[in-house]
Amino acid sequence: MLKEDLRALYKKKRNSLDQKKSQDLSFEIANRCLQLNIWDYSNYHVFFPIEINNEIDTKLIIQIIQGKDKNVVLPKTNFKNKTITNYLLTDATLLTINKHGISEPKSGIEISENQLDVVFIPLICFDKTGHRVGYGGGYYDRLLKKCSSNTIKIGLSFFDPIEKIEDIIQSDVKMDYCITPKKTYKF
Repeated sequence: MLKEDLRALYKKKRNSLDQKKSQDLSFEIANRCLQLNIWDYSNYHVFFPIEINNEIDTKLIIQIIQGKDKNVVLPKTNFKNKTITNYLLTDATLLTINKHGISEPKSGIEISENQLDVVFIPLICFDKTGHRVGYGGGYYDRLLKKCSSNTIKIGLSFFDPIEKIEDIIQSDVKMDYCITPKKTYKF
């Protein structure tokens, strides 16, 4: 299937989950994160969920990272130039809600892309080769291209992979892992 069709189909599937089900699935995904061999690093980029879109509750993963005394790095989106700036989450970080309903840092200590060790990536669906369908803006593809080649890229999905996304382009960045409630996929 094509990205546009997959976006429509999987948004509908995700929105059909009730709040308890999506919370339970988010908890399963957070527990699977604990099983990955990724906890010897320092800087973990994590997105806040768009709650009205019924996205995975990444606040659970943020709690895990903080519990391991690691750095949580949050994205702030620039919608004009379609980029993401990364800010360290500290006790002094002020969060605001952007126009898409996403909590993000107002300002703070900026972290460059090459300092990110692990990036948790939002997605709508993914395929068996490690490609993903996002919202279509290319924000995370641009971010990931600026990261170190050693940065670990982890997608998070409520659903199992599809066979193949048909319209992958050269600028699409593959994931290293994708975590679902039932399984962790390695690419």
